[in-house]
This record gives sequence, structure tokens and C-alpha cells, in this order.
Amino acid sequence: MKNLKLVYLLLISTFVGFSQDHFTGLSTSSRVGILNTYLNPAEIVNMSNKFEIDGLGMSVSVSNNKIGYSDLFSDTNLESALFKGSDPVNMTIDAEIHAIGFAMKFKNWGFGITTTARGKMDVVDVDPKLGDALSNSGGNSLIGNSIINSNYNQRLNGTTWGEVGFTVARSIKNTEKYKLNLGATFKLLFPGSYTNMGLDKFNGTITNTGTQLYLTNTTANLNFAYSGGLANNFSNINDYSQSVFGGLHGFSGDIGMNFQWKDKSIFNLKKNSNKYKINAGIAIRNIGSMTFKDPNNNSSNYELRIQGSQSLNLNQFQNVDNTQQIETILLNSGFLTKTQSNKDFTIKLPTLFSAYADVKIISKIYISGYIQQKLNDNNSNDQISVQNSFTITPRANFGFFEVFSPWSKNAISGLNGGIGFRLGGYYIGSGSLVTALINDSKQADIYTGFRWSFL
Repeated sequence: MKNLKLVYLLLISTFVGFSQDHFTGLSTSSRVGILNTYLNPAEIVNMSNKFEIDGLGMSVSVSNNKIGYSDLFSDTNLESALFKGSDPVNMTIDAEIHAIGFAMKFKNWGFGITTTARGKMDVVDVDPKLGDALSNSGGNSLIGNSIINSNYNQRLNGTTWGEVGFTVARSIKNTEKYKLNLGATFKLLFPGSYTNMGLDKFNGTITNTGTQLYLTNTTANLNFAYSGGLANNFSNINDYSQSVFGGLHGFSGDIGMNFQWKDKSIFNLKKNSNKYKINAGIAIRNIGSMTFKDPNNNSSNYELRIQGSQSLNLNQFQNVDNTQQIETILLNSGFLTKTQSNKDFTIKLPTLFSAYADVKIISKIYISGYIQQKLNDNNSNDQISVQNSFTITPRANFGFFEVFSPWSKNAISGLNGGIGFRLGGYYIGSGSLVTALINDSKQADIYTGFRWSFL
């Protein structure tokens, strides 16, 4: 299927860097700015300067649980490699672009405004035998029958949307030794485009005759939903990049708390310095949802039933590149029964809980730990997915120059290690470059950008 070709192109073209945790390693730096507020809005009170202007920043991530770095530059057939084995296939492509943002401190208060464009494409728990049949003509299968019995929802999902965020935070306790901040971000959501195909509780038999694949004795609950540009093609990169900001049709929020144990061993600090022994925080982010409204909107649930001597030829899906085509083929087959249909539909954001602590080891040397835990079910059709992860980042901060090396355990791609640098307001980094070069990493990520702070 053409949607997989998009995945392969992105994996190859972006493998110089791409992480599930955006700006990993940088967002826990003691050089606090607007980027830190994406992790925890309470951090805005800790800004290293009174004012900051956030220039253009970008972070892109590709991760999966099947294809490794060595597969990309070998003779391996990527379609075959993706659907080998018995483990369900999981893959995510996640990108965000930060446009101009502004933040300021005033006494014990902090205020900020941010603009962000986001795009995601996810493959969630796809059965490898079914995926092989639909995209690779059963290339991994012997001639005969393959029985699939799944009790979960398999999904192919793509989403683009824009955000405008307003952050406010306050220090509610600020002594010579300790500091406690509370903060919140309120976000206006501008849904752009969306597509979802869900196959829940899929049970069936795939018969491979050598040249043709047939689906028999099958039951499943299906969801087809689409809106905007992704209704026409979910494998064209332009459809993701050209339809990010739609109308205002949603709201979300972040809440956070931050605690600092100040470093009293440093004297003659400038007024806005941010020196500590421990900086820790917790936050709940992306609490909210958005409603897609577009002339070509559709969200329909179906029951798929193929019984007795009936069969569905799977070869007719080989050149499909959008959800509408798949829905049309199945409707024309006569095997679908519609159970529910809606014109407009609401999608939940990927709500997560996160916690972190940055600890000073010796002068200019720090180590931070960060954990994020999803609060919703990735298999739900009305949910944008997010992954659980844990990151350890040792870092040397010399003021104007900073170097750090994040090491993460991701629920999809496993262990990844990278490196990043900051020179003044400019930064560039990756959460997987090191393991991509020395090991068979299944993740690639890169981020870069510039911010200017003063006073």
C-alpha cells in the first residue's frame, strides 16, 4: 500500500536524526526558556532572563518496532521486514514546528504565548500477517491459510492540527533555599486534517493461492473517519504539510508544578540567574479535544462479516492510497453493514503525565531523569496516540555553551541514545544519533531552532 512507501521515504530521508520525546535532553536544561514550558508550564517563572523570543524551531521523530538502521542500507525488502515475525507492527511519525513565541517574567509571575503546528502518522498494533497480505501480496507467507484472531483494535491514523498557547505561572513559595511554582497553559486548537481506519476484534482466514489472496470466515468492527486533505490521500507528504491550521474547533490545557532546591554555594548571582541543586516537576499535558468540521467529513462504523463460501479478494487493495477508497471497495463487496455514521467528529488529544528531576552533580555537570506515561488508550478510534518513555540525560552546561547526551527507553523502538548542543540561543540535537551509528536502532530523530533572551 502506498501509505507504507511514505513511511520508508521518511525513514530514509530523515535518519540523520528523528524522537518520540520532542527536544529530548534540551527541555530539562537549566538554561530555562519557552521550550521548557512545553514540558511544564510552571517552568516559565524560572526563565534565565526576563524576556525571550522563540524563533523557528523544529522537531521530527520516526520510530518503529521492526525496521532497524541496517535494514535501510541493505538489500532487505522493507515491506517484508516490517511484517516479519508475530509481534504486532507499531510505527509513529511525529513532527512539530514552533513558530514565533514570546515569554516574560514579572516579579513572581511568568507569562508566555506560543504557536505550534503538529502532524502525526501512526500504525498501531497491526497484525503482521494481515499487513503482509495487504501491502506485500503475502510475500512472507507460504501457500496455504493464515488464521488471524485479534482481540484489540488495529489502526492506521494520520492527524494535523495547530495550537496557540497562553501560559501563566506564579511562584507561590520563594525563599533563600527553596522555590515552588504552579503554572498552566490554555491552548486554542485548529484541527487541519484527519484520517483513521480501525479494525477491532478482527478474526478471519487469509488464503494464499500463490497469485491471489482471499479473506474468508471473517468478522470485525470497522471505523472509517476522514476530514480535510487526508481524506484524499494519506500517503502524500504535501497533504500533511499544507493542511495544518484549520478553523478554531477545540481547546486543551496543561497544568504543572515545579520545585527547586537552590544552590547556596554560588554567590554574587545576577538577578535572573537559575542555579539549583535540584530542579523537579510534574505535569499533566494535552487535556482536551478538537472537533473536525469539513465539507468532506465522515465518520462511520461498520460490521464486517464474510461467512460460508464467501471470500474477499485482497489484491484489489494493492494501489489504495486513501481511506475513502478502502471504504468504497468494502462497501461494493457487500460484506459491510453500517452501524453508525456522523458528519462531524471529536478527537481526543494524547493526554499524558510527565515527571522529571535535574540534579547538579558537580559544578557545571548535571544529570536529569524524565518519564512520561500515557493516560488514554492508543487503540481507541477517537484518540491521537502517544508512547510511554523514560530518559536519562547527562549534561555539561558552561553558560553560553552546553552539551548533553539523552538516553531513552521508548515503548515502540526500545533503547536509543543521542547527543545535542546549545550555543547561546541556537540548538541542535538528536535522541538517537549515537545508537543509529553504533547499533541497529529502530528510531531516528532530529530537532533544531533558535531563541533569543535578554535582560
